[in-house]
Amino acid sequence: MLATFLVTVQIYAQDAAGGAAAGGEEAAAENPQTLWDLIKAGGWAMWPLGAMSVALITLAVYNSMQLTGKKFVPPMLKQATLANMAEVRVRSAIEDAAASPSYLGRLLATALPHVDATDPEKLGRDSVDDSMADFALKENPSYMSWIGYFSVIAQAAPMVGLLGTVSGMIKAFQTLGLSGGANPTKLAANISEALVTTAAGLCVAIPCLFCFYFFKNKFNRLVSEAQETLTHSMDAAVATVNADQQLAKVPEGISEG
Repeated sequence: MLATFLVTVQIYAQDAAGGAAAGGEEAAAENPQTLWDLIKAGGWAMWPLGAMSVALITLAVYNSMQLTGKKFVPPMLKQATLANMAEVRVRSAIEDAAASPSYLGRLLATALPHVDATDPEKLGRDSVDDSMADFALKENPSYMSWIGYFSVIAQAAPMVGLLGTVSGMIKAFQTLGLSGGANPTKLAANISEALVTTAAGLCVAIPCLFCFYFFKNKFNRLVSEAQETLTHSMDAAVATVNADQQLAKVPEGISEG
């Protein structure tokens, strides 16, 4: 992100130089501004901003690999669980869940053992819901901590950029004081160099904000899908048990209703 911004600034600066006088063009051709020149122009602040840019890319890749449907709600496990619970095969559902390292597998392996066969009306639904909530409190923070780093970088990067700008402005005015007079060209160059850090900080912070909300919403959606799978499985099991009991109450040969 930071490198893209610097390349853009470099291209813009070269285009602006193209409209200068002939003498200026010859000088620019002899000393063209490079990407490294822009980094040096930003001063010390460009180093922490560069590290934040690398951290942004690393976090984006890591979360993209972690927050996937296969690692959270594998389709085969979801279908197998719904099928087993529809026939009230709780033990089979637990065994399938225990064999899966996915988020859904761990959730089912934690919650389904709380199914109470002595409670035909709800099958211990309250205990299952409580265990699901406890599981979320235990597991979710480990995922959200990695997503939360995007927010940390998004808040820190503009501050570092602003600090670099303030530092650059102080140096610019110190230079003017030592030179004993106002040099507009030199002042403009120093201010331009100082503002590079603010722009660089924003170029790191804006993608971080996007990534934070994108991965946060994706995580919440995957967690909701896993919890809904457990809820629907319990609904199917309760419906099957109650349907069998209802049929047992109807005399043979007489339709209900």
